[in-house]
Amino acid sequence: MPRILAPLLASATYARWLHLLTGWIFAGVILMIYPGTYHKSLTEILAESVAVDVVLLALIAMLPAVRRVEGIQARLLLVPDREEDITAEPARTWADRWRTATWLIGRIALGSAAGVVSVFTFTVLYDLLIAPKAIVVGVQLAYLERSFWYLPVIPLLVFGYGWLMVWAGRLQLAMAVGLLGPSREERMVEAELRAEQLLERNRLARELHDSIGHAMTVTILQASAARAVDDGAFVARALEVIEETGRQAMEDLERTLVLLREGTEGTAIERPGVEQLPEFIDAVRAAGSLVEASIDVPPGRLPKVLSHESYRIVQEGVTNALKYAPGEPIRIRIAVREGQLELRCANAAQTGGVPRPTGSASRFVGTAQRNGGKGLRGIRERAALLGGEATAGPESGEWVLAVRMPLRLGA
Repeated sequence: MPRILAPLLASATYARWLHLLTGWIFAGVILMIYPGTYHKSLTEILAESVAVDVVLLALIAMLPAVRRVEGIQARLLLVPDREEDITAEPARTWADRWRTATWLIGRIALGSAAGVVSVFTFTVLYDLLIAPKAIVVGVQLAYLERSFWYLPVIPLLVFGYGWLMVWAGRLQLAMAVGLLGPSREERMVEAELRAEQLLERNRLARELHDSIGHAMTVTILQASAARAVDDGAFVARALEVIEETGRQAMEDLERTLVLLREGTEGTAIERPGVEQLPEFIDAVRAAGSLVEASIDVPPGRLPKVLSHESYRIVQEGVTNALKYAPGEPIRIRIAVREGQLELRCANAAQTGGVPRPTGSASRFVGTAQRNGGKGLRGIRERAALLGGEATAGPESGEWVLAVRMPLRLGA
């Protein structure tokens, strides 16, 4: 029983009923203006009014703004499950205009039918509840008292009319979704927008992973070493490195969070690029790691996006080396050759991935620990998005990360 009565009591039903009646009112107003009802048969009235309505609605639908107005009105009164199912954009193509014309004609036709049914139903209810019953006796009109035999018919009539309006409203909603819904071009634009948003989310996730992941790795290694070494000067130096690394991580985090804010203020904050790699390498050396770096990139040669992605790739490669082979020398080489940017990050490694204690920490090296990580997958994604490729794995007793990316994006 609740499932039967719920649609009759829902506010959406009455909003859709109002939307139906506006179509009927429009048709009625046009009928009064032309062709009118004076000295005309019902057939003539219907034929002329239908012709006038169809022509007028088709002409109105040619205006691009009409589609937007109808979409907004349908969203408010037809109450779709998702507002996105009904567009609120103006018509951009002739196909949009013809779909709008079909919608207007169908809306007026369905609304007119609902209006006629409403008038008939309310008239019958009036006769049953209020109007006295009259019969002719001979040549005189005699009025009889109203009887109550028809009272059970009233709730059935109201119930039937209510459900008829429920289904008429649902039919109107289905028409709106089909005819006022996004066109194929709009769906393509929406799909591209969603793809861009997903790419942006992935980019932000990589930013946080690379920056914060590096900071946490350095912090953990320094804290572990400081606890294991009974040297006040070393402990002080380790705390200084932790402080500097944390400050840099906070700056990177701020840059990433700015990308989430609305407005143009985020464009004023520069993200780190190849030019900042010497500072990064110095910080890694200050943390106690041996780093040999060769950066052969002319100033201003790299596009900004390529420069930034290169910085993050090197940062992730060094972080992996610190995490899986702490204490081993790291060799970094960056050069521009034959229209490509080549990055190589290598460190000594053992096969098998067996932990080897170093003080209070343990060293994990080998392919088993690195291949499944999010960092290497992020590096491959960065390189692929820029038209390049990345490989990582053991090579001549070393773990080597090699990346090649074209200088001309999209090449």
